[in-house]
Amino acid sequence: MERQNKTSVTMFFLHGLAGYPIFYFVFFLLCLIMYIVILVGNSFLITISILDSRLHTPMYFFLSNLSFLDICYTSASIPLLLVNFLSEEKSISFFGCGLQMFFSFAMGATECVLLSVMAFDRYVAICKPLRYPIIMNKSLSVKLVTSCWMAGGLASMIHTTLTMRLSFCGNVIDYLTCEILAVLKLACEDISFNVIIMSISNIFTIVIPVVFILISYFFILFTILRINSVEGRKKAFSTCSSHLTVVIMFYGTILFMYMKPKSKDSHATDELIALFYAVVIPMLNPIIYSLRNKDVKAANEFLLNEKEIH
Repeated sequence: MERQNKTSVTMFFLHGLAGYPIFYFVFFLLCLIMYIVILVGNSFLITISILDSRLHTPMYFFLSNLSFLDICYTSASIPLLLVNFLSEEKSISFFGCGLQMFFSFAMGATECVLLSVMAFDRYVAICKPLRYPIIMNKSLSVKLVTSCWMAGGLASMIHTTLTMRLSFCGNVIDYLTCEILAVLKLACEDISFNVIIMSISNIFTIVIPVVFILISYFFILFTILRINSVEGRKKAFSTCSSHLTVVIMFYGTILFMYMKPKSKDSHATDELIALFYAVVIPMLNPIIYSLRNKDVKAANEFLLNEKEIH
């Protein structure tokens, strides 16, 4: 019977926010506008980091990867989400659900690890400024970023494979996307092994990176407080303020999603928070780095002036 249920599921139906159809068009417009901003804003940061040689540093190399991650993360789910907001069927194929689950999880896990690498970069820049060019050389930067992508991809491949091989008793996902926990709720068989593997994975992709970020910023704060001049402290803090803002938004939303009290009436709220996490944060990342970063502003002005001259 389980095998029959499994093979009969060729399509999933996404019924997230089913109780609020009157707002679907509003959600569509908001998500479309924010998705366009995500594509334009993050593409701008990637382009400017490539074109301006002054931004060929580890910090902007990591930032370019973060921007590319945000583009990939949102592109894995938002286009179909936009279609479903205007569609009656709101469906996705079994294979498409697996792909969406894989890329969403991979990009999210990779970003968690990458943010810890960026914290390490800021730690070396502030706490060991004289040794920064030696420690954060091009070779190490490439290896760190490659490790982030491999960690996120491997974790996602394991979770996606373990989830999609399960037998399913239904094909209606009470969520906006093929989120892994929402899909697991449809399983006919015991998912204890999936839960154990996910808990282990979360230790390596969430807990350890968070602890690493906290330790890095402890030493950063300690170093900044030891600087005598107020101007020196401001300058040191400004080099990590953008990253710290992104970290607080990113992990703050995750903690709020998973640690707030659950109730029967909170499901719609959870989905809206998840939508905020999936769209708003990737949209704000390039804005934060553009508005709070003098180097990006200077690079933008330089490229605009060059374009006017030619």
